Amino acid sequence: MRLFFAIDLPEELQEPFAVLQDDLAGAEGLSFTDPEQAHLTMKFLGEVPTEEETDDANGDEPTVSDAKVAGAVAAEATDLGPFEMEVGGLGAFPSEEYISVVWAGVRDGAADLHELAAALETATTERGFSPADNDFTPHVTVARMNDARGKDLVQDRIRNEDPTIGRFTAEELRLTRSVLGEEGAEHETIARFPL
Repeated sequence: MRLFFAIDLPEELQEPFAVLQDDLAGAEGLSFTDPEQAHLTMKFLGEVPTEEETDDANGDEPTVSDAKVAGAVAAEATDLGPFEMEVGGLGAFPSEEYISVVWAGVRDGAADLHELAAALETATTERGFSPADNDFTPHVTVARMNDARGKDLVQDRIRNEDPTIGRFTAEELRLTRSVLGEEGAEHETIARFPL
């Protein structure tokens, strides 16, 4: 199953998140994240087999159980406790000139997120998962740009606006399953790890 670790945006921030998306609605070529599934990805694991799906030939391959252990170890190792975050501002991956993803950043709480991401990186790689390809940048994906028709509007918003989505207390890390379908990805929480 396709897995990642995340901190979900709480229900009370779904409306301001949607308002931010409405401001970008005039940009053609964007596909928007479902506000009910908005989250900060802490570590993407990719396809991970269950214990039943592994065989002797792939005995060293990490499994869903390994992911659950890694999440518990990372949450405990940081000893952060619940922490405050503010989500706001806009950016793009990989750059403002070539936009693939439009995201909202994290103002307050970024240091705690970096600490948790580092603990997850250690705990997952120790259990055989691949190391991250990129440096961790705390963000919530607002939209994906499928083509460049709306690029000028998106660039204008990134350069000239500084929206605030809101504040919340991060209380748990989640191991999430992503199921890709015709309507986009559906997310299901597999395990929760209190902070």
